[in-house]
Amino acid sequence: MSTQAEQETKTTAADDILELARAAGLLVTLDGQIGREKYQSVAGSLPSFMRFVEALRETLAAEVPI
Repeated sequence: MSTQAEQETKTTAADDILELARAAGLLVTLDGQIGREKYQSVAGSLPSFMRFVEALRETLAAEVPI
């Protein structure tokens, strides 16, 4: 896999995780960007974090082949 393809895959995975965080009620902010590199922060309550963890577990469980 080329370096560019690897970077696109990582970007897509990061975007998916950040979307799960937002859906769980966490605040995702863009702190800055230098070139293609984004610097982001995630903040929120413990209940929001626990919803994120559960959503991540469900996502991972759905990806495991039976």
